[in-house]
Amino acid sequence: MSHLFEPSAAVSLPIAGRGERFPVHRIYCIGRNYLDHAREMGMTVNRAQPVFFLKPADALVSDGADVPYPPATADLHHEVEMVVALAKGGRDIAVEHALGHVFGYGVGLDLTRRDLQAAAKQAGMPWDSAKAFDHSAPVSTLHPVAAVGHPAHTELRLEVNGAVRQRTDIDAMVFNVAETIHELSKLWALAPGDLIFTGTPAGVAALVRGDRFRATLGDIALLEGRIV
Repeated sequence: MSHLFEPSAAVSLPIAGRGERFPVHRIYCIGRNYLDHAREMGMTVNRAQPVFFLKPADALVSDGADVPYPPATADLHHEVEMVVALAKGGRDIAVEHALGHVFGYGVGLDLTRRDLQAAAKQAGMPWDSAKAFDHSAPVSTLHPVAAVGHPAHTELRLEVNGAVRQRTDIDAMVFNVAETIHELSKLWALAPGDLIFTGTPAGVAALVRGDRFRATLGDIALLEGRIV
């Protein structure tokens, strides 16, 4: 039987030190996971109710590819984040077992059409058009736990055109990695191949065409690219 059309190519990320690639299933994101960023956005943090949203897997930008400036916005913002890749899934994962589900770590940008997000918030509408657009998730090469361990006190940093825009230590997260996995698994059945963007610190700002960015997670992961 013939297919109506060819299936889309699988989405994947490179793995440091390996020829194989990491196949991506879903991209989960947590909002308001650094107090300083929540404050700069005029929002509060409620540990009883974490804020989650998703990006489609094919929003991923990998291998240092250029990032096209998206349509329908005049205010594209960067949000640098530690990215967690899962090797095991499950539901209702206990905090004490959660890190055993992690494959490795990287660094990424949660790109945001801030003007569309502001309009959605004002109207009480979902953020999908602001967060889940094409090319909205540039991510670095992944580094397996066996090589880097589980970073706990590591600098997360973003430079744009050589100037520091965002910088924090990941120990400032409201929900740490294990707690984030636990909370997500109460809402979704997590699966191998899932990525988790773990939130951004203060300093989010606009990107324009021609900007070059350099995101780092300590000496663990590096993402470099440009907006075109």
